[in-house]
Amino acid sequence: MNADGKGQPPDRELWLKALGQRLRAARKALGVSAVAAAQAAGVSRVTWHRMEAGAPGVAAGSYARALDALGLADLDQADGVASVRAPRSIPTRITVGDYPELRALAWSLQPGTQLTPRQVLDLYDTNARYLDAAALTDAERTLIEDLREALADDVHP
Repeated sequence: MNADGKGQPPDRELWLKALGQRLRAARKALGVSAVAAAQAAGVSRVTWHRMEAGAPGVAAGSYARALDALGLADLDQADGVASVRAPRSIPTRITVGDYPELRALAWSLQPGTQLTPRQVLDLYDTNARYLDAAALTDAERTLIEDLREALADDVHP
């Protein structure tokens, strides 16, 4: 209960809003429509939009299926407790030669060239049609996911 005795405590509301924003950012980073994400999670499109808005009336099981559908839920086999993948920090500078597909996309740059996270994400996004998804290393795939998540709300020209 909040101070006036109604509804959820403010911190719980903020947590749900953050979870909803995280669902939306992950869905967009994966390039999945809300309809496809809802189908994958076994919920309606309306419920999916309510989850992205952080609606407290949505069943916990729906949120759990959404996290699972986006690959954000990790189940610890030892104790059966599910956890949400914590956001990782992104480096302030990224060396082109450290990531094979980035190196291929930025072929005109020296392997030791360091770029900002925004420059790297722009390279990946602008040249997505040339990206060989099968050749991505786990580290590079994680980098792309982390960049998309971290820079989702970044306003750029």
